[in-house]
Amino acid sequence: MQAEELKEIVINTLDDMKAQDVVTLDVRGKTSITDFMIIASGTSDRHVKSIAQTVAFQAKQRGEPALGSEGVSDGEWALIDLNGVIVHVMQPKVRDYYQLERLWKIDPEEAEKLHIQQQPG
Repeated sequence: MQAEELKEIVINTLDDMKAQDVVTLDVRGKTSITDFMIIASGTSDRHVKSIAQTVAFQAKQRGEPALGSEGVSDGEWALIDLNGVIVHVMQPKVRDYYQLERLWKIDPEEAEKLHIQQQPG
């Protein structure tokens, strides 16, 4: 499966799970570890865990099992490595603290263009 297809599966799953503030970063040319990073917020530790587990399950159902995951049991920041797509699901306070979009030097205007959805919080 191509990274583009996997990205769409992840975005659809995040939408189904009511993830908030979903942003997709195209990091091709910036790192060799992945093509896309998708960052989303969950409303609670239970929501973060559920989103992360569902993303991993949906990818596996389509023949793309996760290479690894971190933080799913804690529920503050879960990372799912799907090879071509890395998914970060965080509680808003953790996301505000680490500011991954800024870490990857995405211009705020560019990040806004990449903003897939924003649901009221």
